Amino acid sequence: MRRVVRQSKFRHVFGQAVKNDQCYDDIRVSRVTWDSSFCAVNPRFVAIIIEASGGGAFLVLPLHKTGRIDKSYPTVCGHTGPVLDIDWCPHNDQVIASGSEDCTVMVWQIPENGLTLSLTEPVVILEGHSKRVGIVAWHPTARNVLLSAGCDNAIIIWNVGTGEALINLDDMHSDMIYNVSWNRNGSLICTASKDKKVRVIDPRKQELVAEKEKAHEGARPMRAIFLADGNVFTTGFSRMSERQLALWNPKNMQEPIALHEMDTSNGVLLPFYDPDTSIIYLCGKGDSSIRYFEITDESPYVHYLNTFSSKEPQRGMGYMPKRGLDVNKCEIARFFKLHERKCEPIIMTVPRKSDLFQDDLYPDTAGPEAALEAEEWFEGRNADPVLISLKHGYIPGKNRDLKVVRKNILDSKPTANKKCDLINVPKKTTDTASVQNEAKLDEILKEIKSIKDTICNQDERISKLEQQMAKIAA
Repeated sequence: MRRVVRQSKFRHVFGQAVKNDQCYDDIRVSRVTWDSSFCAVNPRFVAIIIEASGGGAFLVLPLHKTGRIDKSYPTVCGHTGPVLDIDWCPHNDQVIASGSEDCTVMVWQIPENGLTLSLTEPVVILEGHSKRVGIVAWHPTARNVLLSAGCDNAIIIWNVGTGEALINLDDMHSDMIYNVSWNRNGSLICTASKDKKVRVIDPRKQELVAEKEKAHEGARPMRAIFLADGNVFTTGFSRMSERQLALWNPKNMQEPIALHEMDTSNGVLLPFYDPDTSIIYLCGKGDSSIRYFEITDESPYVHYLNTFSSKEPQRGMGYMPKRGLDVNKCEIARFFKLHERKCEPIIMTVPRKSDLFQDDLYPDTAGPEAALEAEEWFEGRNADPVLISLKHGYIPGKNRDLKVVRKNILDSKPTANKKCDLINVPKKTTDTASVQNEAKLDEILKEIKSIKDTICNQDERISKLEQQMAKIAA
């Protein structure tokens, strides 16, 4: 019998790295030994965790700021230990969360046109972990809901709008958590852990919905992500250290729907999933390739499409949300590959002859509007993402500032490291004295901030002058 080739519009997807002048050059990418992607992207900015002396920092660059990045370019540098993970808020392109070795999570507001001065004051500091925080992940549909996971094996879900930890899952995991993924409407999370278990958890009921022991038998790190249909996709290692990928149905975790062995490389496979096209891209840390697969309802369920190969190994990878892509060029994914000293965009395209909008490639996709407020989600409501059409391209709208309204803020005296929690704290109260106190407090904090900024600027100026002197002396 003649072998019939499977029909798929994504069979010929190909990847292409951009030209050198469209890369971001001279960036000292972080050397921290942690298996996160080190890079986060949205339609306005690319954020990259970098090497920083005396604490942790990351760069935030407007997408158009390509070419060589000056050493004195401002950074986001409020953490006292290395930054391990960063994640852009899906509902506000100027808000980013970071988790660090200093056991804190910080949420930052980036100015509309990017940084002109280094940012040292977050909008809010979220303290609750007793060990380093290696994972941060925003809720996909509820505004201001942020999940963090630390090496204390705890998962905390925060209401960023009030700065409170509202859910603490500290007894679900007996060993280190490798990754956490929300499902499409944010009602469940799935986790992969060092104890080789994949768990599906209902965070509001604090219940284990499903778990699989030894999802992958190898000792090296696993990853687990939710797909749009509710199934779970995992990557890991076999007992013989071969890299594997698997597909599971949470309603029956006894046997995988599909299990594929890949190769014997030892880099952790980071999965990036596009729910609109059902394509999963696998980027191995330390690999120089991106493999991509299509998930379908027909056996073997996970269909290999192709591999994008290059010469340089990747240190990390950023993945652009669908609304940041160029629909006129049939671009279905864009990656930001981190090298040792640069960030290189890679564009995935479906070859098409027509210049018209290809509605089969671009179904309505998740937009920047939140479907729920944080309080509604914590009360038990669920909602799917609010979808937008990409037919006429995506035009970023105006983002509202992130405001943090703390409860009983003046009852508890702020400690030294919590001073920035008090910024932008409007409080409705009938007591005029406390309103005056708050106004004074705001004034003092603003003055402290402006003095800090001035000192930061002077430091940069001094180091520039010292460099000039050194050149002259040489």
